[in-house]
Amino acid sequence: MTAKGAPRTERVTLRDSRVALIAPLHPDDRERYLSGMTQMSPESLYKRFMTPEDSGEAVGVTRFIRAEAQPVAEAAIIVIDSWQGSGLGKAMLRMLAQRAREVGVERFDANVLSDNASMLALLDSLGPRESVRRDGSSLVITVPLPEQGIGEHETGVLKEVESGEFELVTPADGLETGG
Repeated sequence: MTAKGAPRTERVTLRDSRVALIAPLHPDDRERYLSGMTQMSPESLYKRFMTPEDSGEAVGVTRFIRAEAQPVAEAAIIVIDSWQGSGLGKAMLRMLAQRAREVGVERFDANVLSDNASMLALLDSLGPRESVRRDGSSLVITVPLPEQGIGEHETGVLKEVESGEFELVTPADGLETGG
């Protein structure tokens, strides 16, 4: 049994039907984390760390760091290449935002390479950006955390229709929702 407000492990089913367990990272997880890093391409490592990495086993890791009692925290997410695009990053970000809210964080800051479209889209899933500032080849983005889950604007998907236009499909319109 976990203490009230303590982070917990969650089982999620991803878009491609794979199942992942998302759990808090503990100091004794270092070897699994480093082993997972070996499964990442140089491009993914560069996009996350903004520098090449030589070492690196976990499927993904997300974290936030804040100065004590501040309502803003720096957020970071990394997912190994073979799991990217499956929805794992979004599931991890949802849990990270939930935990951050529990300890008084209201906004995430993230330092992202300006050409890292997948990470920018992931941050946008939280809601509209509060601010964006350029720092060399990267962007420093501030995103307010929604009261729960992820931003409501992410509850649908764009679907291309025969005319070449796009329409928004929501769960109420028959879009399957998953974990």
